[in-house]
Amino acid sequence: MPRRWRLRNKLLLGLGLVVGCVAALIAGTAFGLSSYMSTKKTVESKLNELLALDELKPHVAAIVSEPTPAAKPASDSDDAIDIDPQTGEVRRARSKLDHARSLFQVYKTLHEETVRRNRDPDPYQDAQLIEEIDKAFAALDAAITAYSGPQALRASKSLAADDAVFRQHQALLSDIDLLRNEVSKDMSDRIGQAGHDFRRSVAIVSVATAVAVMLIVTLVSLFSGWVFKPIRDLQAGVRRVTEGDFSQPIDLQSGDELEDLAVAFNGMTARLHEVYQELEEQVDERSRQLVRSERMVSVGFLAAGVAHEINNPLASIAFCSEALQTRLQDYLARNPHETDVVQKYLRMIQQEAFRCKGITSRLLEFSRVGERRREPTDLAELIQGVLEIAQHLQHCRGKRIIFQPYSRVAAGVCAEDLKSVVLNLVVNALESMEEGGVLTITLKAVGATAEMMFTDTGCGMTPEVLENIFEPFYTRSRTGKGTGLGLFISHHIVTQHGGEIRAASAGPGQGCTFTVRVPLTPALAQDAADRVLPFGKARKPAGLKTEDGIGHAA
Repeated sequence: MPRRWRLRNKLLLGLGLVVGCVAALIAGTAFGLSSYMSTKKTVESKLNELLALDELKPHVAAIVSEPTPAAKPASDSDDAIDIDPQTGEVRRARSKLDHARSLFQVYKTLHEETVRRNRDPDPYQDAQLIEEIDKAFAALDAAITAYSGPQALRASKSLAADDAVFRQHQALLSDIDLLRNEVSKDMSDRIGQAGHDFRRSVAIVSVATAVAVMLIVTLVSLFSGWVFKPIRDLQAGVRRVTEGDFSQPIDLQSGDELEDLAVAFNGMTARLHEVYQELEEQVDERSRQLVRSERMVSVGFLAAGVAHEINNPLASIAFCSEALQTRLQDYLARNPHETDVVQKYLRMIQQEAFRCKGITSRLLEFSRVGERRREPTDLAELIQGVLEIAQHLQHCRGKRIIFQPYSRVAAGVCAEDLKSVVLNLVVNALESMEEGGVLTITLKAVGATAEMMFTDTGCGMTPEVLENIFEPFYTRSRTGKGTGLGLFISHHIVTQHGGEIRAASAGPGQGCTFTVRVPLTPALAQDAADRVLPFGKARKPAGLKTEDGIGHAA
């Protein structure tokens, strides 16, 4: 399944959206504050200019004015004949003009500072008006100069009554009023712009706040499904595992690292469950082995006692049957018609007595404690030898045995003990099959062990039989002649070799498989088909098949 969103991408998305909303809030707030500061500085500068113009205008208006009575010279004064009224008026007008120019220069300095600090909304219009005022000052100065000439003296008019001076003076006042109005207009425009910027800032902040609120709600909802719920599911799954519940894996479909973590945890849980099951099986197997060992000890003591107690009567029965057979020669000569019957029963007595003696001998061997000598043994030859013996058994008639040694295998075992195990398994398999049945025997090396598998097409086993198949005196033989000790002793022999024997069956009528594993002699385990065993004998070819019991190597 393709990945949709990694956890890192989800976190980065959430972080990006939050940063975007915060940036919008900061931008709106900063825009409003910037507009406020700009307006404040512009108003401060323009207000200083306006104050300078307000201070300038009265001085400009006073340049040309009617002289006051106090300023007029007295006609009866001694100095009146020496003072020229027009000259004094011109001198006063020039003094006021120079002072007005100095005040206007102060305004221009303030205006230049405003322009330099970029606080003038319309510096071009102000510059034109300033230039016009400079020209008006120059024109007024020229008019005053012209007034003070010979023509003015002849006219004998006051400075305020001079038309040229009056026109230039009024033009200067008009230009100052225009400049003052322009400064006021700049202040009004900047305040209006500040109001517009304020409304825009409020709109930006309001929208950003609404988006931030919706974003927070959305992120909480998304992260609840993206992060919090998967973490809760992981926590619940871990808690189940700690309580020993392995049946319910963690199911996450988040498509991120949390899903990967859940998959890895499920894999670990599955492996842990398998380990627990294996440990339980091992504990169960060890418990069975312990019980089996205790029973084995008990059976060993019982077998030793029974064997010793039965051997003497059996020996007496066998001796008496032989003696009776010798002494009955005369009787049989007189009664020839009973010869066959008597001989038959005597042979049966002898055979069964010696058979019982063989059983007691095996019981005695089983009860003896001690390590049998183990030697490197070619398991293929060992199985081949057992099959050559099995061809003479009655149960082998009409059945086939297929022997497939996949590799040359040699192991350090007690050959006689292992032969008894193989023979017991072969005989049991042959007894469980009807005519036409097939017993398949395979041999191969698996790691450090030799594995022999005996698979038949017989009657199979139920789960109950499989569970108790290696218990002593437990038998379900089809012939009804089993003692229940064959597989028990075989299990004991294989266990003494450090190996294991297992039985498996799909059910009644499905046949069964016995698997025997014994440790290899590492230096003697060979897989190459063209090598010679250390005993000096080559392996027989694979694929042994039997006809009417046992066949020959193909």
